[in-house]
Amino acid sequence: MANPMENNKAVKMLRAAEEGGYGVVGVVSYNLETIAAVVKAAEAKRSPAQILLFPWALHYSPLLIHLAAAACATAKVPIVLHLDHAQSEEEIMQAATYPFDSIMVDMSHYEKEENLEKTERITKYLHSKGIATEAEPGRINGGEDGVKDTGDLEGLLTTEEEAKKFVNTGIDFLAPAFGNVHGNYGGVENIKLDFERLKGIRSAAAAKSCLVLHGTNTFPDEIMKACVKGGMTRCNVNDLVLYKYNKYVAENTGKVPLTELMGRGTELIQEQIEHQMDVMGSTGKV
Repeated sequence: MANPMENNKAVKMLRAAEEGGYGVVGVVSYNLETIAAVVKAAEAKRSPAQILLFPWALHYSPLLIHLAAAACATAKVPIVLHLDHAQSEEEIMQAATYPFDSIMVDMSHYEKEENLEKTERITKYLHSKGIATEAEPGRINGGEDGVKDTGDLEGLLTTEEEAKKFVNTGIDFLAPAFGNVHGNYGGVENIKLDFERLKGIRSAAAAKSCLVLHGTNTFPDEIMKACVKGGMTRCNVNDLVLYKYNKYVAENTGKVPLTELMGRGTELIQEQIEHQMDVMGSTGKV
């Protein structure tokens, strides 16, 4: 009997990144401009890429999901579609009916043992559908636009023991908490990552799960490069590639034609994505 996961594009992409020592940019996407910018940047740089949607898209409109899936399917370079931070079984089951290549089974708001049980059970189901899974051992503090804020819960750094337990659930990608936070750090001086901890986590996950990075807002290039060197195969970016676009839209909405707003906005996002591809070392890898 054929293995449904045998040809999963997300797994192949991140395994190649792991073997090649580079990172793949995962762009949190909210609209056409962001999705178009990912494709334009990936094709221009001959780089793999990932389009990341939040569960918000499931409730907003399936059209956004189909748009992102079409972008992946028609791009001239490998681009995959990932659902980030799916925090309920209901959302995950709904998402499994769409063409996602991978889904983050984010049960980090539950206690450790329940998190593990749910992760393992849901992973088996998604694997039967050919969908790769990601999970978060420990708990990354903070929230983003589209992700539930866990500010009322204690941030828990990932341990080697936890990493081993999670990779044994069968997940494909591990998102560790090693000092990274969702949302803004309030200044570069507040970015305090424990790379020794990350080294142990990487060792614990070896050969079973690829590591993926969350919480990169305001990361300087050198910190991003250090994370990739530390084993991160996909690095999620949000404000890091959207901040110029957000400023431009805020200053020009209603002042220029909508087509100009969209076109220039897409260019601004594309420029930042291309820069991150250079920083992560994925340029020219396809």
